[in-house]
Amino acid sequence: MGETSKGLVPKVLVAPEPAPFAVEAVLRGGGALAKGADALDGVIWLGRPDGLEPVLASHPEVCWVQLPVAGIERVVETGVLTDPRFSGVTWTSAKGSYAKPVAEHALALALAGLRLLPERARATSWGERAGTSLYGGDVVILGGGGIAEELLLLLKPFGTNATVVRRDPRPLAGAAQVVTTSQLHEVLPRALVVFVALALVPETVHIIGDKELALMRGNSWLVNVARGGHVDTEALVDALGAGRIGGAALDVTEPEPLPDGHPLWRLGNCLITPHSADTDEMTQPLLAERIKDNVERLAAGAPLAGLVDPIAGY
Repeated sequence: MGETSKGLVPKVLVAPEPAPFAVEAVLRGGGALAKGADALDGVIWLGRPDGLEPVLASHPEVCWVQLPVAGIERVVETGVLTDPRFSGVTWTSAKGSYAKPVAEHALALALAGLRLLPERARATSWGERAGTSLYGGDVVILGGGGIAEELLLLLKPFGTNATVVRRDPRPLAGAAQVVTTSQLHEVLPRALVVFVALALVPETVHIIGDKELALMRGNSWLVNVARGGHVDTEALVDALGAGRIGGAALDVTEPEPLPDGHPLWRLGNCLITPHSADTDEMTQPLLAERIKDNVERLAAGAPLAGLVDPIAGY
């Protein structure tokens, strides 16, 4: 890195295009903007995952790459994270940065489902009084990252009994208990709401399928704000159609976008939003803060935020 009287100044490339919000964040963090031909310390990558490899190949000196997303499965698929040519790169993602708006959306979906708002939104007559209160209810959260942490804070006023399911059983603030994924089947039967908020890796593909849906309560709601691949769509359609669970509220689907005419659109106990838990308008300032923070940390030689484990894939 270059040196000034104030210390180290990271040279950072914002690519593939110099988005103003990212450029401004680099400068606020005390970094210097670099051009494609310059020697680089870091890359803020805002483009398609398959475009990153040639940039890194032409800059073997790069020590840090900031990815713009929290879920990096598409980057993992390119093989760039584990490419031995880039073994010296420290990878960071936006994980944790977008947790607040995503947790907010998850709670909104859960309340809408329990209060039967999908059905009432389509109604053309008065109907019967019905609905379920979240207060004092049992909830299960799949995932123990930033979204889970923020969701637990939002759930606190409702007095819920929250169980977090994740690889690491260490306690998590606000959770009544934390269990490992091997115990998922033990905790599903008591959940009024099952929130899916974990990373998509091979081990979590279709973590909710026929067996898991069969274990859920007849009035429980499934809320997915992670990735569509976590849920077996055919199994979900069957369970919803047969009324085996109360309903599903999905911000993500498999496939995505969900095609017109798909069976999920026709189910009255299914609420779908178009991957809008974290829109660009919401996430851009949050990503800018992550960039600024990491540029400052890089200059100071401090640990970076949002570190990615290339082997684990998140």
